[in-house]
Amino acid sequence: MAAVLELEGLELQCSCCLQFFEEPVRLPGCDHSFCRGCILLYCAGRPRARCPLCRSLFEPQQLRPNRELAALLSFIPRELKEELDAQEEPGAHGAAACNGLSSAGRGHGEKEEEIWESSKQQEITAETIHLLRKDLNKTKEYTSQIKSQIIKDFCCMKEYVERQERNTLMFIEQQQKAAQQKIEETIHQLTDIKAQTRDLCEGQKHEGSPLTINKITLDEKLNVVKSAVEDLKRKLEILLLENYAQHLPPVHPPDSDQEPSVSSSPPESAAESPEPAISSQFSQWAEDVTFDPTRVHERLALTAQNRRVMVSSHLASYQPSPKRFCISQVMCSQRFSTGCHYWEVITKDSDGWAVGVAHEMIGKRDKLGRTEHSWCVEWLGPKKQLSAWHKNQETLLHKDKPLKVGIFLELQKKTVSFYSIADKEMLLHTFEISTSDPLYPAFWLYTLERNGSLTISQPNRR
Repeated sequence: MAAVLELEGLELQCSCCLQFFEEPVRLPGCDHSFCRGCILLYCAGRPRARCPLCRSLFEPQQLRPNRELAALLSFIPRELKEELDAQEEPGAHGAAACNGLSSAGRGHGEKEEEIWESSKQQEITAETIHLLRKDLNKTKEYTSQIKSQIIKDFCCMKEYVERQERNTLMFIEQQQKAAQQKIEETIHQLTDIKAQTRDLCEGQKHEGSPLTINKITLDEKLNVVKSAVEDLKRKLEILLLENYAQHLPPVHPPDSDQEPSVSSSPPESAAESPEPAISSQFSQWAEDVTFDPTRVHERLALTAQNRRVMVSSHLASYQPSPKRFCISQVMCSQRFSTGCHYWEVITKDSDGWAVGVAHEMIGKRDKLGRTEHSWCVEWLGPKKQLSAWHKNQETLLHKDKPLKVGIFLELQKKTVSFYSIADKEMLLHTFEISTSDPLYPAFWLYTLERNGSLTISQPNRR
């Protein structure tokens, strides 16, 4: 019997119905064979199913006829098939087997579907993980490129800064050498003048006649040369600060263990001797105005009973104030709302300044004349330009630098006039004031000019 059922290692019975194959078909993938009717009943209309023997997935539409097995079964004698049917009652047994497989297949159908859905979800998850890893790799590559570019740009920036620093130091050194050479030449000239003067004095002693050859005394010559040297030094500092201020290191306040000094010592050219009092056609309206310590920038120092403001080399230790300017400006303590008022400001000791009036509401960062709350006349030494400013509009005045400026405020007429004070008053500019609120004297100084100062003249009412 075994020889009949298994011929040359081939099974001739269906694993589902346990009978000889009827129209045998082969499953794709695993090549197991079943009766067509048995396997279709097992699938029960599902789009995908698993092999009853090895549990491999397959689709019923891909079943292939097993022609070799069908040809082999055709050689089995009918008598042998009938004998086997009589011994094993294949009809009932086969039907029961097929029915059992069918019910088992239907019973496992839902589980197979869940397993198939789970497998599909795993594939989708794996694909998502793959895409995320791919995006992560791209992000890492892009980040690496950005990092490399930043490093490259930083190196270029560093090289540029170092090159500019070398050029600046070289320029300063050249200017220093030129100034030193100029000073040495001046010293030689002074030495020659001194020798000539000594010779003339000795000649006068021998001859006994008054010295009339040279009317300029030695002290006067020394003062002229000294003034020329100081003027050259001052122009050189302004040139360096104007062209290379952005490359120079910032000025820091002194160490905390050192006692801060609000008022730096003024230069010899601006001694502490009292300035001449106001004496002009506006003297009857002269006002005694002083700078307000609560509204002065920390880079500006107040001296001479708050009548003189000067650019300091370090931050001053003023009391904290919410009204303090954040730029190099200062306002006076006095305010005017009615009548006529006049004050004078000495401007000869600064090469960059602005004088005018401002409303109390002017911002701490608003420069004088750049808003609707202030009016001023401004001098810029580097440009050698005198201008009038209001609401950020400039009016060129085409006049020389005034050494003293008088400000006449007429609140009845709503005007403010600026005069250059020399031998006589010369009108520089007049503004029409569009506010009725109180106004304060206000000032601005060029902070890159060390020791530059403005001084308020003493009033002298007639």
